[in-house]
Amino acid sequence: MTDFAASPDHATIRAQFPALAGDVVFLENAGGSQVPAVVADAIHRYLTRTYVQLGAGYPLSQQCTATVDAAHAFARTFVNAGDGQAILGSSSTALLNILSDSYAAALEPDRRIVLAETGHEANLGPWKRLESRGHEIVWWRVDPATGTCSLADLEALLDDRTALVALPHVSNLLGEIVDLPAVVAAAHAVGARVVADGVAYAPHRAIDVQAWDVDWYVYSTYKVYGPHMAVLYGKPDAVAELTGPNHFFIPDDEVPYKFEPGGANHESCAGLLALGEYLKFLAGSPAESACDRDTVERAFARMAALEEPLIERLLEYLNGRSDVRVVGPAAGGPDRVGTISFVHRSKSSREISDAVDRSEIAIRYGHMYAWHLCKALGLDLDDGVVRVSFVHYNTAAEIDRLIAVLDEVL
Repeated sequence: MTDFAASPDHATIRAQFPALAGDVVFLENAGGSQVPAVVADAIHRYLTRTYVQLGAGYPLSQQCTATVDAAHAFARTFVNAGDGQAILGSSSTALLNILSDSYAAALEPDRRIVLAETGHEANLGPWKRLESRGHEIVWWRVDPATGTCSLADLEALLDDRTALVALPHVSNLLGEIVDLPAVVAAAHAVGARVVADGVAYAPHRAIDVQAWDVDWYVYSTYKVYGPHMAVLYGKPDAVAELTGPNHFFIPDDEVPYKFEPGGANHESCAGLLALGEYLKFLAGSPAESACDRDTVERAFARMAALEEPLIERLLEYLNGRSDVRVVGPAAGGPDRVGTISFVHRSKSSREISDAVDRSEIAIRYGHMYAWHLCKALGLDLDDGVVRVSFVHYNTAAEIDRLIAVLDEVL
């Protein structure tokens, strides 16, 4: 068991987040988490003291160049990239569109692309467009009864024409952690690459792309206590197969820059880099130490431990109501994160969400951009589900406050 003796308590953790000092209860963290003061301060310092262009010879420009380089290095540590690349962009959607366009230029004709029906549109739409390029789009269907895509069904879809398998590591609606290594092994057995959407996984668990052997992995830093940007990891041999879209005179092997047209957002790089300071704090590491891989893993183990009782508490309440159906796993455990969706027997998701929002508790309703999943589950595509999403800085008192409001609304 991880030793958290030196780790801060819940109240000390919440004190690092200025937004949590107000009256609003943030239970819509799957849409975007709050940021610790150290991240916001780093962005402010960058904009007010070092806001110059990169790559020039004068010292201030060199300092800014070093910040952006260090942010890339931090992202590689964060995902345990090893020799792989960490490409930075404005969002996961933007990065996946860049990746899809790069594959459109590289794939041989008549290849098969397998898409998990549980996916967010960010990792479906870019690949669906390749059908117009002559490639076959094949759906890895979800079982409406279980809300899962079975490995056996995937294996039946794979053949030597399969180029790519795209899936969510965690559905941003269902909250269940997929067995990504098993998917990767099945895809690699036929020579296919795997593109995993880790946006709903990254706020809750440490990413380890080397352990999973995944080819491409994307997550949004603004949903992981950082600035509004995203990271795309690429395995070295997968990156080498593609040519990035940046200017023609930039060498193809100048990666990640070749995949970062316009360059990464500089002030966001400063904020992303500063997240390492918060992870050290959360892990109980000395302030003067480096944010190494062990620090990342300890910090996220702490996060998971703080979330677990909240998951159990909310699921216990929802499962105890005969008029509510949990959409996704009805039980907690190591394969579930704090993203919980439900529908009511007679009340609309919008009606429930609106009433909760009026109580200064932030949640959300809708299809959550998992349009295909909602359709497969037979849900109203406009109304979708009620989604409650919490992270390590949320508390049992906040969950109880939500439950009290739901009791009135339902």
